[in-house]
Amino acid sequence: MALDFVPEEFFTLEDDEGVETEFALRLRAEFEGHEYYALVPVEKNPDFEEGDFIILRLESINDSNEATLVNIEDDDEFDRVADFFEDILYGGEINYDESSDT
Repeated sequence: MALDFVPEEFFTLEDDEGVETEFALRLRAEFEGHEYYALVPVEKNPDFEEGDFIILRLESINDSNEATLVNIEDDDEFDRVADFFEDILYGGEINYDESSDT
């Protein structure tokens, strides 16, 4: 398991309506053979409460060193990764079992 706290790396993400929001990379970690990014909004955002973050999976890095990040579509995968990040960031109890209902 590789962890990487990166306080000065930023990403601009576009939502379905075309609205761009800047996020700071809070944590990058390898988990179950994939690399995941936990991102927090740079500015106050009504869609996020204090401590909220989004999790994206690294799809690829191009020749210009730009990352392509994708949503995690599989609910079980997302739940396991979310538990993993919450445990690291907030010290919560963790259940990596695929059948987790949390």
